[in-house]
Amino acid sequence: MTGPPAPRRQPSARVRAAPDLRLAGFMVGVWLASLVALRLAARDGLLAGGAAGVGALAAGPPRKGAAGERGKGDQHERTGSRHNVTGTRRRRIPAESQRRVRNRAALRWIMVAVALGAGCGAVATAARVSVREAGPLVALIESGEPVEVWAVVRDDPRALTGGPGPRAYLVAVELERVRPAGGGDPVRLSARALVLGSDPGWRGLLPGQHVLAVGRLTAPRPGDLRAAVVSVRKSPRLIGQSSWAQRAAGALRAGLQRACEPLPDDSGGLLPGLVVGDTSRLDPGLEADFQATGMTHLNAVSGANVAIILGVVLFVVRRAGAGPVLCAVVCAFALAGFVILARPSPSVVRAAAMGAIGLLGLASGRSRAAVPALAAAGAVLLIADPELAADAGFALSVLATGGLLLLAPVWRDALRARGWPPGAAEALAVPAAAQVACGPVIAGLSGTVSLVAVPANLVVVPAIAPATLLGVASALLSPVWPVGAEFAAWLGHWPAEWLVLVARTGARVPAGALPWPAGVPGALLLAVLTVMVLVAARRPVARRLAAVVAVCAVLGALPVRLLAPGWPPPGWLVVACAVGQGDAIVLPAGAARAVVVDAGPEPDPVDGCLRRLGIREVAVFVVSHYHADHIGGMDGLFRGRAVAAVAGPDWPEPAGGRREVAEAAGKAGAPVWTVGPGWTYEVGGLRLEALAPLEPLRGTNSDPNNNSLVLRATSGGRSVLLPGDAETEEQNDLVGRFGTALRADVLKVAHHGSALQSPELLDAVDPVVALVSVGVDNDYGHPNASLLARLVRSGARVLRTDQSGDVAVTAADGRLAVTVRGPGTVE
Repeated sequence: MTGPPAPRRQPSARVRAAPDLRLAGFMVGVWLASLVALRLAARDGLLAGGAAGVGALAAGPPRKGAAGERGKGDQHERTGSRHNVTGTRRRRIPAESQRRVRNRAALRWIMVAVALGAGCGAVATAARVSVREAGPLVALIESGEPVEVWAVVRDDPRALTGGPGPRAYLVAVELERVRPAGGGDPVRLSARALVLGSDPGWRGLLPGQHVLAVGRLTAPRPGDLRAAVVSVRKSPRLIGQSSWAQRAAGALRAGLQRACEPLPDDSGGLLPGLVVGDTSRLDPGLEADFQATGMTHLNAVSGANVAIILGVVLFVVRRAGAGPVLCAVVCAFALAGFVILARPSPSVVRAAAMGAIGLLGLASGRSRAAVPALAAAGAVLLIADPELAADAGFALSVLATGGLLLLAPVWRDALRARGWPPGAAEALAVPAAAQVACGPVIAGLSGTVSLVAVPANLVVVPAIAPATLLGVASALLSPVWPVGAEFAAWLGHWPAEWLVLVARTGARVPAGALPWPAGVPGALLLAVLTVMVLVAARRPVARRLAAVVAVCAVLGALPVRLLAPGWPPPGWLVVACAVGQGDAIVLPAGAARAVVVDAGPEPDPVDGCLRRLGIREVAVFVVSHYHADHIGGMDGLFRGRAVAAVAGPDWPEPAGGRREVAEAAGKAGAPVWTVGPGWTYEVGGLRLEALAPLEPLRGTNSDPNNNSLVLRATSGGRSVLLPGDAETEEQNDLVGRFGTALRADVLKVAHHGSALQSPELLDAVDPVVALVSVGVDNDYGHPNASLLARLVRSGARVLRTDQSGDVAVTAADGRLAVTVRGPGTVE
């Protein structure tokens, strides 16, 4: 007879060992010390490093007494067991006491590691700063004379956009020799520099190329390791060729762009960014949507991007039944190919290192081994390149990889324990962990917290793999089979269209991004809250409480959201957009349609303002005059919007600005009208009338300003006076011609509130609301304090875009009111 079957053992939850944080402490010490030493002189950095090293030696490893106490406790435990058998006195050291001893020892090790890392980081950074302070180089910078520089290109040239005139290019280089252009002995060195080149010859350079150029040296900004900024007007002279890897990468990237040319602008510009981080063709508006939805890592070469791409490859290989060795080999080849294709520049190599460590953690599931590897890699990168300490991309890479190592496996296993399929559990855990880890840095940079980032990243997961693989195939086929490359790109653009749809939709979700304090305080605040939530979430009661609070917050905020007027407020008459030191005025002309007067200095701010207002069609874009702070943002105004016509004054200066306006209108197919006094235009209940310039004014303080197009806008019985940048001369002409007929409800204060104002004009207009479009901390002293005081004394409500952000004036029930969005807020 056999006995009853043994009871089946219930599966127990997997117990994870606590991560080893000693090397993490070392990396944190290196990071903080490098960040501080970047702003110190080399000698001060060496002193700080020496002090940290002495502190580490003084602290030393845990005393033997701690270990002896632990051993003594074990001995007492064994002795106590023996005494129990013989019936003698019982004596035990509690296990809790032993854990406390071990925890104190571990904490001491971490403190020593932080101090040692601080010493290493400060010394390494000081050694690099000493190159920046080299006497001969400083003398050449201070002289201001032209110099010849021999340099090696370190990264892809980056075009500067946003203003009229020819483009300039920023090129990161490594200086090898510098000497006066008139002759003399060269200064040999190895120092970083930044070239500001105005010739198109800088555009096509490849990393690794040696160049010779003539320019002027200026001092770098504090806080980085660049020894100088080189301003160059002429094209560089190439010396030799770049490496075969860089040439191959350049050919493949160019082939991918050619294959994507026939595709629609959105997906055709996104596919190269998704594959190799090449966003040169990506629409800036779409790029802003990706940032708003927390998906920007998909079109930038970052550690999170590499880890997600390799995670998809790993998942596919695992599903095919491959073993650990084959998985590692396939992923290694994929990583090497990615580095070559995306260009082996320092940022790509750094991202690949972070992504490989994240892959190691996900593949092995041994976060205890992977965290020290991440810390060691981060410390080595920081010691080799201390400037990374102040690089937001490096911080995002480290945090995203740390989230993939520490959070993703725990969340994945928890989901699987609740019955989720393995693929679905990993697909949700990976983007959620990366987003939570990177959230504080993103909030500090953007001043917002995205509520749609995790859902958006989750729903695009199925499209990433096919789009990426087809894009890679297109790049590889481009040199040998262009037609096949175009077909692969055409196939790849369909999943890319899904990414575009998700980004566009997510960016327009009401309250999808909540305002948050920007900068370091905001990042630290969200970091503290995140840690508190993660710690509290380990307890079931806390998880339930958090869920209840979240549901109540959503349900409580929903009625407010539905009943609140939102933005734009109903009945808005005019909006002054916060575009920095420039003008952009929006007048409603029907549903989703407006008249826009000026476009500010940069494309993104005016585009964002029009997006928030829901403007999809511009009935007429009016240019008050052709200065860059009024036309530099034209590209943003034309993004995805139909512009029916462009109007401007009959004044030839600045010629470059007028030419830029004509070219932008020509590309959009919009006619250009030259208008002057007596011109009128009516659309959607809005009436525009040009009042000035009455006669050309020459020899003034600024002729373009004093020949600004002055407009009066009338809607619903309310009037707005828009004088552009008119100064005292043109304002006096207006008063002489129109007198008290200039009376208006709203005045856009001329020339950003400069002191060159006519008191007679202010008295004649006598506005209820005065809008000042001005940039924060501008160098011109705008707005003038005496002018603001005079407006207030006359009874006007004065609002400034530098203090209030976008400002809307509304007309309802026979009264005027104002609504502001706050500086730096987005919706």
